Amino acid sequence: QVQLVESGGGLVQTGGSLRLSCAASGVPYSIDAMGWYRLAPGKQRELVASIFSGGVTNYADFVKGRFTISRDNAKNTVYLEMNSLKPDDTSVYYCNIITRAHRWAATTTYWGQGTQVTVSS
Repeated sequence: QVQLVESGGGLVQTGGSLRLSCAASGVPYSIDAMGWYRLAPGKQRELVASIFSGGVTNYADFVKGRFTISRDNAKNTVYLEMNSLKPDDTSVYYCNIITRAHRWAATTTYWGQGTQVTVSS
């Protein structure tokens, strides 16, 4: 069974840093992309960052220059380095992977369980 295990969340002060990890296991097909989303109370789920198989990255405007997404293909793990954290970053962060059996096939999406990030002011 596919599992995405997240870790690294916690409580930090404004300006602090955290490093989130998401390790995928039991994935039957190649992973085309990995990403991080966040969901805070009263808000819509929003994309934070994503990284594709070729290494191309995409960032939401509100984290550009502060967060860095990276991927260890050998470990099927995606990381999110978060610096200069703000109270507005407080949220539950979910990792996501997208897989497909073939280039033409429909994709399958998997989600991690979420890890809480709290930034105090």
